[in-house]
Amino acid sequence: MREVLIDVTRLLDRRWNGNIPTGVDRVSLEYIRHYANRARAIVRYYGRSLLASKEHSQQLFQEILNPSRDFKRRVVWLLTLTGSKIQNYGSRKDCILLNTGHNGLDQKSYPSKLEKQKVKPVFFIHDLIPLQYPEYCRSGEFQRHTQRIHAALKLGRGIITNSNVTLQHLTDYASQHQLALPPAVAAPLAAAKLPEASPQRPLEENYFVMLGTIESRKNHWMILQIWRRLVEQMGNRAPRLVLIGKRGWECEHVVDLLDRSEGLQGIVIELPDSTDQEVANYLQHAQALLFPSFAEGYGMPMMEAIAFRVPVIASDLQVFKEIAGALPVYLDPLDFTGWLAAVHDLNDPDSKTRKAKLAQMANFELPTWHRHFELVDAMMSGL
Repeated sequence: MREVLIDVTRLLDRRWNGNIPTGVDRVSLEYIRHYANRARAIVRYYGRSLLASKEHSQQLFQEILNPSRDFKRRVVWLLTLTGSKIQNYGSRKDCILLNTGHNGLDQKSYPSKLEKQKVKPVFFIHDLIPLQYPEYCRSGEFQRHTQRIHAALKLGRGIITNSNVTLQHLTDYASQHQLALPPAVAAPLAAAKLPEASPQRPLEENYFVMLGTIESRKNHWMILQIWRRLVEQMGNRAPRLVLIGKRGWECEHVVDLLDRSEGLQGIVIELPDSTDQEVANYLQHAQALLFPSFAEGYGMPMMEAIAFRVPVIASDLQVFKEIAGALPVYLDPLDFTGWLAAVHDLNDPDSKTRKAKLAQMANFELPTWHRHFELVDAMMSGL
């Protein structure tokens, strides 16, 4: 069986800095779980690409999946051992190198190093949002993501995407820029493996959940305006809004509302550092997940909500319709009146919409990681 090398640089860096896993991270973690028994870890460390032994790879994978109390000391020790034995992993022509987090592709030295190593790189492309909607991203992200996508297309022996929509965007981009598209597969993502939720409600009041980093692309601002209106209409009887995720970038107007709007105090609850157990608990008992994004490459929170049989109100994005069919209540992300009415509807204990969506979800077949990796393995077997 062909050896697999997994670039774990991004995951180690994020664990080191205590970051809660994002959607990209959760995908990368599943790749470690799936390939760990036949894989070795690659770490780009102080300008070098280090290949861990099989034994040390297993220990690194374990630290990434289940960090120990002395995570930092253990990682430094493992990298020191790896670095003392091998500076560069050289030519391994039969190996597949998996880079599942876009990491390193925007570095000028990355392509030349990869070409010398003669492995067969396979890149996971999560989205092209910084190229399509640079106004929603950090300053400079358009240039960085352009470099990533061009590097992936030029260097990749294979490409994995999370949806047919993302694959079509990538295909169109390659054509527009006269770049060849390597063998590619759209492999839908399963929901993140969250713990079983507690039967005890985290809040007595009805509440709705938004799950993800607070950034302008996620459209928190409109939802907060809706909650101001709900408070005007219902006072303290208004359902609560739970925001699960850190404050991100380009969202000063949202932060102003959260910090200064007296009407939202005690009604809107921020949870920036939730554990997976807390995410599961809040999702399970929510009236609905709110997903009003202007753009997404996939929509992992939607899959997580559906896995818990929780209704979803979502933007009418093509990718959402691809992965969830008719399950969500779809609305234009700028339709304030429609979103307000939908929240009122799903907050009603006798909501016919809610009952209909719950019935639909009972028969919905969720994507699985097993099927995802069947598609990925089939693509990689031909490389």
